[in-house]
This record gives sequence, structure tokens and C-alpha cells, in this order.
Amino acid sequence: MFKLGKLEINNKVVLAPMAGITSSGYRKFMSSFKPGFMVTEMVSDMGLIYDNEETKTYAMFEKSEIPVGVQLFGNSPENLAKAALICENLNPYIDFYDVNMGCPVPKVTKSGAGSALMANPLLCGQIVKAIKEATHKPVTVKIRLGNGSDKDKFIEVINEVQKAGADLIAIHPRSAKEMYGGKPHWELIKNLKNKVNVPLVVSGNIYTVDDAKNALEITGADAVMVARGGVGNPTLISNINKYLNNEEIDKPSLVEQIKYCKQLALLLIEEKGENKAMRVYRGIATKFFDGFPNSKTLKCRLSTELNTIDDLNKILDEYLSSFEL
Repeated sequence: MFKLGKLEINNKVVLAPMAGITSSGYRKFMSSFKPGFMVTEMVSDMGLIYDNEETKTYAMFEKSEIPVGVQLFGNSPENLAKAALICENLNPYIDFYDVNMGCPVPKVTKSGAGSALMANPLLCGQIVKAIKEATHKPVTVKIRLGNGSDKDKFIEVINEVQKAGADLIAIHPRSAKEMYGGKPHWELIKNLKNKVNVPLVVSGNIYTVDDAKNALEITGADAVMVARGGVGNPTLISNINKYLNNEEIDKPSLVEQIKYCKQLALLLIEEKGENKAMRVYRGIATKFFDGFPNSKTLKCRLSTELNTIDDLNKILDEYLSSFEL
């Protein structure tokens, strides 16, 4: 469908980086739904430089048939390049690097990272150049409309990162000040692909096939990025692909959603251990049952009672059996 450096990306739907979500277990689960590429959780440049053991685990994963990029965050070209080189030594299976220039969360922006970078388009370009020169691998960026309430800074940033050699640009059409509230401003990036000479990916409130269709049509982008809309709804990725290929889309049944929920739980346990995985899963498992009847009690139990895989199986089996009486 399009190229990321020398990598062939075979479809128009990709998996977004999400802090606390897109760990190796989650990515392994989502790979069966065939995203074009996947990106890790945010990885701190200084965490890598200071040899933090937990930080290093984010950049360590097995070889995947689907390209995987490591998302770095920081505010210094030199430090981000150093961090990328550390990743190179940790893991030979990294396919590309993504620079977070869009995170609006204060604990990231107060250090000058994330969307705060967009206040200085020249710096954005310098960061891309430094990582490319250090690793010789593709470098992508994820941006917003602007770093504050401004909604036009993205054009300057795009121009600078393109000149610096960025291999792909992903944009979320909200300003940092808007966080994740309200609706994305698709009208502000209408036909944006005409101004971008590398692959363009768009993200923001992609919860349905129609959301993806509209985003691609408005912007002319090469691909759409699925984030929160795919958590608990993994067939969203495969269904967007099917729609774009003129194939019939699927509506997963309750039995299938329960199966997916259990599959992901086992992969997270394999990755994190049962105790930690089940704590994390309290915020994820509920998402598999949005829209199903009488799920309020189920979601309450999943968010409060999960300590073991046996707890999960018991809760889900009891919910399913309530439809079979």
C-alpha cells in the first residue's frame, strides 16, 4: 500500500502507540488482526540513558511479522539519538523509530517533550535528523495541530520534519490544549496529503469503519491510525481493512468477544505475570463488552474483582451462562 523507508506496509490501518496499553502482549494479540504496523508505548530517552530497567523493557520484544516501531519521547536531539542507539543495542528487531511530538499530558509537556516540541518546528526537524543519522532506520513523527490552543503550527512542523528526512507523519487533529475532548478538527486538515510528500497517517476518534472512511476521504491520507477505538474492539482494524478492500465486514458475537478477552489476558500474563497483568486488565477487559445487554454488572465486576485468570474466567462464564438459561 505504501512504504515506510524500505518497509512495505501492506494495508491502510495501523496500531497507535498508547501508554499503558500497547505493550508486547497487547501487540502480539493485535497482530492477528493485521495492522499495517504497530508502535510501542512511549519510551523515555532519559530512562534509557540512565539505564532504567523498566524503561528498557519497553524497547525489548521478539521479532514480529508486522513492523514494530519504538516511540521515543524527549526534547533533545542529542539525547534522543543516544536513546535510539541504546535501543539498537537492546533489540535487533526494531523496524523504525517514532518521535512523540503530540502527547498533551502535562507530565510529558512540562519537560519540553510531547506536544511542547511543536512550539519549535526547527527543533522538531533537528530531532528527526539526529535519530536518522544515528540509526539509519526510518523515523516517523506523531504530531497534533499545535502545542497550545493554536491550530496551524502543524504546517511549520511538517515542513521542518520533511526537510530533515522524516519517513512518515501521523497527525491527530486536535490542539494540545484540547487534550482528547470534543471532536477532531478534520476540516483543518482537509486534503492535507496534497501538502505532504511522505506517507500521511491520521488519527483521532476512530471508533467505527465510517469514522475511518471519513478521515481518509477528508484528508487523502495513506492510512488511518486506530487507538482507543480498538481497545476491546480488535476487529475494528480488520473490518476497516475489509471495507477498504470491498469485503464484507464482521460483527463479533458475545462468544467471540469473550474469546478475545481471554486470549489477551493470557498474553498479558505471559508478559507481566498474573498479578500485575490482572491489575492492568481491570481497565481493559470491560472494553470488550461495550454495547452488549446487561453488561453494567459485568463491567463492574471486571473492574473490581480481577486478581487471577480464574477470576476472569469465572466472571465471563457466569455472564455468558445468563444468556443460556
